[in-house]
Amino acid sequence: MNKNRFDGQIAIVTGGGTGIGKAVAKQLAWEGAEKVIVIGRRLEKLQGVVDEIGPQCEAMAADVSSEEDVKKVVAEVEAKYGKIDVLANIAGISGPSAWAEDYTFEDFKKVYEINVFGTFLMMKYCLPIMKRQKKGAIVNTCSCSGMRGYDLEVGYGSSKFAVLGMTMNVAGENGRTGVRCNCYSPGWVDTDMLDGILAQYDDAGEPQDKNSLNNGTMDRPSTPEEMAEVVCFLLSDEARYVNGANFVCDGGKTLQ
Repeated sequence: MNKNRFDGQIAIVTGGGTGIGKAVAKQLAWEGAEKVIVIGRRLEKLQGVVDEIGPQCEAMAADVSSEEDVKKVVAEVEAKYGKIDVLANIAGISGPSAWAEDYTFEDFKKVYEINVFGTFLMMKYCLPIMKRQKKGAIVNTCSCSGMRGYDLEVGYGSSKFAVLGMTMNVAGENGRTGVRCNCYSPGWVDTDMLDGILAQYDDAGEPQDKNSLNNGTMDRPSTPEEMAEVVCFLLSDEARYVNGANFVCDGGKTLQ
């Protein structure tokens, strides 16, 4: 970590109340961001992050799947701080584990609303601001599930394929404007999302331990802080020549 990489910058982190989003917010603040705005649906969780980080952090409640919410919160950030330097799209849900024929349309739609539409909407409303600045960096959350097909992940996996495609589209459209867009693809990460997936295994009568899952070559899930280091590198000027990339950080899971 570099204490000064984000000096004076205004950062937005979606899903900033827990897990990877919280770790990204903390690292951005530690590395000098003037203000880190954490966005999520539950203000009480976000406020806990603000209390932990201090005055460099601000919480704004918004549902990223709501165009009205996203438009309002992005406009509020610009009005208050005059710019948006970096956007970390971390918000996401796993949805249920089910075979395609058993997956309900409502569950499928819910996964897409957060993972795909939320990512799209945040980029849609931040991009004009970044393009006017002639500088900006976006990092989206993909997954090793968005690189190859895994059983019981038709909702989550296909949503991450979509995020990967959007990332490349936005990178191609905007590279010459000074705005970069990349994504990262974790495997299992030791977060509340993983706990929820393990609970689904328990309910199905197939209990799993987080260290016995397919963790690739590492035999453990990653920590949120390890993922935050990847995200912050891609957001920083150290990655100034990186655009349209998918940074795979899955502990070698996709090698298996």
